[in-house]
Formats: sequence, C-alpha cells, structure tokens
Amino acid sequence: MAVSLNVYLVTDGNGREAVDFYQKAFGAEVLSLQTFGDGPSDPNHPIPPEAKDRIMHASLQIGSSVLMLSDTFPGMPHTIGNHVTVTVNTDTADEAKAIFNQLEDGGEVKMPIQETFWSPAYGSVLDKFGVQFQINATPGQV
Repeated sequence: MAVSLNVYLVTDGNGREAVDFYQKAFGAEVLSLQTFGDGPSDPNHPIPPEAKDRIMHASLQIGSSVLMLSDTFPGMPHTIGNHVTVTVNTDTADEAKAIFNQLEDGGEVKMPIQETFWSPAYGSVLDKFGVQFQINATPGQV
C-alpha cells in the first residue's frame, strides 16, 4: 500500500494570491493550478461567474513535500482555524475507500467517497477528533 499525506489549505477567494505568496516564500514549483471555471461544465449546475476564477485545486512542490490549496466556493463557509485539512493520497480506489471507512468511524462524512472527474475515489470526512481529511486515490502519483 502506497500512501502519502499532504497539508491542504482552504482560502476564501484569494487562492491565487496564496499560490504566488507560497511560491515566492518557499521557492516552490507550481505543479498544478485549476480554477472552478476549468472544470467540466454541467448545465444542471452552472458555475457562477464569481466562482470561475477561484482556485479549485493547486499543488506546489516544496522540497520533498507538496502543499495543496483551494478556494471556497462562493457562499460556502470559511472559518479561520478550520481551513487546514490533511489530504491522504493512495494508489488505488480500494485503499482510499478502506482508509475513508476507518476515519468515518465516530466522525462526520462531509462528502461521501465517490468517483470524480479527477479521481476514481475521493471523499471528505471529519474524524472523531475534529480533524478534516480529504481522501484521494491518485493511481500512479503517490
């Protein structure tokens, strides 16, 4: 089983500024940066204009670590102190689901683990200790 952990920051509309800040502060390499507008369109759930330029996901290589971040979607709550999560990356969807199932014991599922356009298994859970985890299967990238 190959698993890695990353710190994941959630910003409130200033994600691009944060990417630039951390890139400069750490001499980081931006590995990826996608906005909500870059995602696939869904006529049943159109992206509002004020969300299109917000960061849906960014990854920065800092030494041997990867810092990840995203903006909140407009209207979603953003609470300072609750805006740092731990991302768990696995090689397979089965590994992701097994870890998710363990972490949800006594916790609260924020997003059920499911297939997304970027992962065969992604979910979000607040564990029984109040730690927010994002579980993400990234075959070949752990």
